[in-house]
Amino acid sequence: MHSLATPTPAETLRVEYRDAPLDALLDDPGLLAVFGFGDDAPPAHADPRYLRVALPAHGAAPFECWRVDGEVRHGHADGIAWSEAGGLQFGTLSVVDDGDAEATAAAAYARLQAWLAAGRHPHPLRIWNYLDAITEGDGDEERYRRFCVGRARGIARELAPGELPAATAIGFPRRTGRFLLYWLAAARPGHPLENPRQVQAWRYPRQYGPQAPGFARALLPASEAMPLLLSGTAAVVGHASRHGDSLQAQLDEVLANLDSLIATARALRPGLPVHPGAGTRLKVYVRDAADLGTIDAWLDARLPGVPRIVLHGQVCRAELAVEIDGVHA
Repeated sequence: MHSLATPTPAETLRVEYRDAPLDALLDDPGLLAVFGFGDDAPPAHADPRYLRVALPAHGAAPFECWRVDGEVRHGHADGIAWSEAGGLQFGTLSVVDDGDAEATAAAAYARLQAWLAAGRHPHPLRIWNYLDAITEGDGDEERYRRFCVGRARGIARELAPGELPAATAIGFPRRTGRFLLYWLAAARPGHPLENPRQVQAWRYPRQYGPQAPGFARALLPASEAMPLLLSGTAAVVGHASRHGDSLQAQLDEVLANLDSLIATARALRPGLPVHPGAGTRLKVYVRDAADLGTIDAWLDARLPGVPRIVLHGQVCRAELAVEIDGVHA
C-alpha cells in the first residue's frame, strides 16, 4: 500500500484594526498578536500576545490584531514573548539600548537567529525594528548605519536575496532606552519581492553606509490565504531620496511605490486588488509631529476607505518625512 502525504494546511492571517477592550481581544483563542500604539495604550500585559509600541498616535489609535486559524499557544522563553498557531509564529524581544546601536542590534539579531533555528518556524516573513534617535550621528556613525552593521553581524552570514524578509526600521521620537524587535515567522518560506522603481536595498552603494540594509521591499507568503506584506516604503526612487522640500510630493512618491509593489505582487498572485482598498491595513510613520494632521487629511483624500494608523515616528533617512508599511489583501 502507498501512503498519501498529508497536505500542509494553508497559513491564514487576518490583520484588523479594532476598538475594543484589550482583555476582550485577548479572550479570542485565534488571536496571534495584538498591538497598542500611543500614550493611551496599556503599557504592558501578562499575556505575551500583547505588545505596546511606544510611538505617539495621531488621535485615538485602534488596536492592531493578528488573527489566525486554530487555537494559539503562547508563552515566554529566553526573554522572548511568543505565540504560534497554523504554521505562523509571532515573537518579540526588547533589549536595553545603551547608545551603541551596532552592539545592540548584533546581540538582538543573534538571539533572533538562534530562536528561529531552534524552532518550528525558521522563516522570518516580516520584521519590525524600533530604536531611539535613528538618524543621530554623522556619516558612518549615524545610528541607523550602525544598526545595519549590527544586524548583519548578528545574522552572521550573508543572506541570499530569496531569504530576505520584509522589514521596517523606525526611530522612537522620544528616547526609550530600548531596542524593540518583533517578527512574523512561518514554517514555510515566503517569496521576497522588489520594486522595479527602486534599487534593491541590499545593493545600495557605499554612500549609504558600510553595510547595505538587509530586507526585501515586500513579501508574498507561501499561502494565498495570507496578505501581501509591505515593507516600510518611503519616497526613494532608484536609491536616492526624492522631494526633500515637499511633504506632499514625498507622500505621492510613497503611494506610487506602494502601487508598484502591488503590481509586482499581482504578477504572481493576480487575485490581489489593483490598489489599496478595504482589505488593506496601513501604518503611516510621520517624522514631524506638526505634519501628522496634514498627512492624515491627504490620505483621507488619496486613499478613502483604507484603514490606517498614523504614528509619530522617525524615518531612517533624515530628509524623509513619511514612510508607510502594512498588508494588502
